Amino acid sequence: MSKIQHTELFEIAQPIQELFPLFSAEGEKKWVPGWSYENIMSSTELHEDYVFITKTHDHATTDAIWVVKKYEPENHCVQFYKVEPEDKVGIIEVVCTQITDTKTEVQVTYEYIGLSDKGNLFIKDFTSSKYKEIIAEWKSLLDTYFNQKR
Repeated sequence: MSKIQHTELFEIAQPIQELFPLFSAEGEKKWVPGWSYENIMSSTELHEDYVFITKTHDHATTDAIWVVKKYEPENHCVQFYKVEPEDKVGIIEVVCTQITDTKTEVQVTYEYIGLSDKGNLFIKDFTSSKYKEIIAEWKSLLDTYFNQKR
């Protein structure tokens, strides 16, 4: 079994109440090109134990089952389990912190645990520099989304 964890921070010139809801299955449809998910719940409102499925998205090599592990909107924190059976398990956490009324810091942590040779190989290649590029793209996509909203 292999395991890896990376954390990155970035700032967005947006109020926290506008930004935090975008880190949900439904919210990501607004700013992540090609993001789609299969909603297997009776609503799109995020809550703990909310479950959805994605097809080969977000570092996935197979379909992934996502489960909201922790959802604390009052603390602007959400954590997901992402399970790719026979491949790997991901634990993804996003925490937003208000810096000013119009600026928010976003902390994103990805942890992966390998379940197979394939998952362990993914982990070996999931370097800190690759992760920095991925999170830089998040910032860029969010900036683009908010610029287009104006």
